Amino acid sequence: MPTAPKLFSAVFFALVAALAAHLFIPVLPEGTQVKMFRELSAVIGFFCGWFIMGRSTGRGMTEAVNRGLVTAVAVLFWCLLLFSIYFMVRKSTRMMYDGPMEAVLGIFQVMLEYGALLRYPATPLALLGGGVLGGVMAEWVSRRWS
Repeated sequence: MPTAPKLFSAVFFALVAALAAHLFIPVLPEGTQVKMFRELSAVIGFFCGWFIMGRSTGRGMTEAVNRGLVTAVAVLFWCLLLFSIYFMVRKSTRMMYDGPMEAVLGIFQVMLEYGALLRYPATPLALLGGGVLGGVMAEWVSRRWS
């Protein structure tokens, strides 16, 4: 059922994911293609905001902050996983893997490689700050329009 907190959470976390993706692009290895990186990250943020944060509003500010952080971590996880699957498929079409099991392990290898780039603080800070702010604001929207 669409509600104001779900819609707000979805739009807000789509913006947070797009901002985090924009801040992540400069630390990517040179030559990495980033055609639809921001847009797809925003779509992932939209769905995480709708299904994770949007469902858990109306339970108090502490729970809202916690759920906002959980939503931000979920956005990060799903972005890393889906883009790693995409890169694995691209590598597999170039016959860079010997078999299907090596390709599946390649997903996690790419996730670790790109996850290691999170040591640069811009992207994690954007996600954590956006998660806390999104949780608090979604809770405010829930109290305002319920």
